[in-house]
Amino acid sequence: MTDVTLSPDGDIITLDHGGATARFHAIWLRDNAWDPATRAPGNGQRLIALRDIDVGVHISAARLAGGQLQLTFAPEAREIAYDPDWLMAHRYDRDEVRAPGALPDGAEAWDAGLMENVPTGDFSAVRDHAEARRAWLAQIARYGFAKLTGGPVRDGALFDVVDLFGHVRRTNYGAKFEVRTEVNPTNLAYTGLGLQAHTDNPYRDPVPTVQVLYCLESTAEGGENMVVDGFAAARRLRTENPEWFDVLSGHCARFEYAGETGVRLQSRRPMIELDPDGILRAVRFNNRSAAAITDVPFDVLPSYYAAYRRLGEIIDDPAMEVSFRLEPGESFLVDNTRVLHARKGYSGSGTRWFQGCYADMDGVRSTLAALETPRQEAAE
Repeated sequence: MTDVTLSPDGDIITLDHGGATARFHAIWLRDNAWDPATRAPGNGQRLIALRDIDVGVHISAARLAGGQLQLTFAPEAREIAYDPDWLMAHRYDRDEVRAPGALPDGAEAWDAGLMENVPTGDFSAVRDHAEARRAWLAQIARYGFAKLTGGPVRDGALFDVVDLFGHVRRTNYGAKFEVRTEVNPTNLAYTGLGLQAHTDNPYRDPVPTVQVLYCLESTAEGGENMVVDGFAAARRLRTENPEWFDVLSGHCARFEYAGETGVRLQSRRPMIELDPDGILRAVRFNNRSAAAITDVPFDVLPSYYAAYRRLGEIIDDPAMEVSFRLEPGESFLVDNTRVLHARKGYSGSGTRWFQGCYADMDGVRSTLAALETPRQEAAE
């Protein structure tokens, strides 16, 4: 059953539909109209600006007809149809209050329990079948990482992975970088040492939001890959000590990389970054790239370091990690704003050759959204 009520001043409608009730303001409804005079057919982009809507806009009539909500706006005297399902899916009239550290919509926190069901896709299926690609990308959106098996074993094959959803983001490391033992390396990632779980490139602003690591050779003992959900770690810290969560989210850390001639990358961002409404946006954690902390007040610094230490302990807790070994032709992708990755140490015998590159989560989300709700015509 669907019902609509109009307030006496015409500023608000109350819509009962699908077992839920929500209120909508006239200005929001007019701004979000989908009639051909307001939105361009095909790409859905607005044809008007807010200045084109009268500051005194209100609704003079509201009725239901043919399953649509028909609203007449004054003073322009225009009747516009709305889909009640669309309105309820986009309602903003909600009582829920999200506590700081809430997860983004669709995200699911995880720990070592996910080891029994590591999100995985098959390269050929993901490449050739839309549903397999949608399912693989949906796992990345949900968990922040996923493996891909059955890929080609050749130099540059990781670009085929990026082609599944977006575009390579070139950095000072080039379009791709090699991860194997080197003499006098410019980065500790190029040694056989184990690495603490970390997010990559926190010294960049904006940071690359996707990292792909692709295995080409793997005969050395050890070297298992490991991932940790940074969002789960941050939420655990808040459960244990809300003040420590607040101090890491309320003050900026600094990060720096100057390992190459002519390169000095620097950023200033909190280790735990929140949206204005408290939803987790990003975690930045990388002990190798941490610079001197200079943005924390003197009296707060001891608490900041206590919180920093505890977050590191949570990240290092085996109960938080999912580990797996990659064989040639296998790869994994992480949301670099959420999931920390690491590598266990490996021996000097045998070979271990990975290639890595960066891309961005907007490509993942765009491709996933297009597969879930395809448009008849491509947007500009």
